[in-house]
Amino acid sequence: MDLTQAIFLGIIEGITEFLPISSTGHLMLASRSMGISQTEFVKSFEIAIQSGAILAVVILYWKELSKNLDIWKKIFTAFFPTMVIGALLYKVIKTFFLSSDSVVLWALFLGGIALILFEILHGEKQGSSDELTSISYPQALIIGLFQSIAVIPGVSRAAATIVGGLAVGLKRKTIVEFSFLLAIPTLCAATALDLAKSAGSFKTGQFLVLGAGFIVSLLVALLAIKFLLVFIKKHTFIPFGIYRILIAAVFWLKFR
Repeated sequence: MDLTQAIFLGIIEGITEFLPISSTGHLMLASRSMGISQTEFVKSFEIAIQSGAILAVVILYWKELSKNLDIWKKIFTAFFPTMVIGALLYKVIKTFFLSSDSVVLWALFLGGIALILFEILHGEKQGSSDELTSISYPQALIIGLFQSIAVIPGVSRAAATIVGGLAVGLKRKTIVEFSFLLAIPTLCAATALDLAKSAGSFKTGQFLVLGAGFIVSLLVALLAIKFLLVFIKKHTFIPFGIYRILIAAVFWLKFR
């Protein structure tokens, strides 16, 4: 992987991390399209540049996070299921899931169908909670259980938490913002775990590539977050479901 490829993947990460379309899936498909081999470094790169997107959340929400300890408690309640499952299945995730185009494409396709059906059959209910502070601990835990499904690349952490939030009666804006905040411990833990196991084998030049991807993903994620918050004021998540189905179909044909 060269610097130009790292910057391009950083842009993809920044755009897709908080949209319900799977950043990991898009990074894997983009790497495959550019002929980048799925080496241990590339797999670590695809995990670690997510921390750039995390920093975007911290920058935009630092006031809320610094003033409300209760929000942190609910975030970590929701994070717990993914922490346990991610730690137990780390080797399976990195050696099998992150090496399988089929897993990604099926997850994108089926996840797209699920997102559309859920919006049609369930969607946002009248009287849904519209404040982050109104999220209860049981609701946070259920959202966390949904998020844990996203250890499968292509599912989308954002999509899983959004569906979980709608299922427990939250408004779109509320669950989207909670999904942003839930990314902080989730992606920090994933990055820290992977780098602790893999960073010792990186070459000096690879850290430069990783840094470039991090900075680009941070800058682009700032814009993507603001876009999504504006988008959900007037739209459902159905367009993202349609996009997931189409992108899966395109890459199925491409990889045949």
